[in-house]
Amino acid sequence: MSKVLRFGVSLEDDLLRSFDRSIADLGYANRSEAIRDLIRDHLIQKKVSRGEGDIIGVVSLVYDHRVRRLGDLLADMQHRAQVAINASLHIHLDEHNCLEVIVIRGGADKVHEVAGKLIATKGVQNGKLTMTTAEVRS
Repeated sequence: MSKVLRFGVSLEDDLLRSFDRSIADLGYANRSEAIRDLIRDHLIQKKVSRGEGDIIGVVSLVYDHRVRRLGDLLADMQHRAQVAINASLHIHLDEHNCLEVIVIRGGADKVHEVAGKLIATKGVQNGKLTMTTAEVRS
């Protein structure tokens, strides 16, 4: 494990109080843990935006299952994707709407391409790509 270093941060009172309330609501035990997570997230987003190495994408899609052959089309697109589809979860939201959550792993450009095609498929009501990486390096 790396050596732990301490550093000081200067903030306005109201900003610090808001931050403390926010992290308490999230269940953080202290500021250090919250700041470590913020720094890790910043480094992950920086790496993802540069398109370095493999990234992990989570695509969430909401669609009406009554749209003719939409489920089959989405499944076919996943089978043909030139990235690893690590998992897919199908949830029935109500009598008509479904949520599909798809975990994709591959190069950033390919993950974006596959996610974009899935989200833009006619009949998908809305979708979102969330990206992360397994390794954090500056």
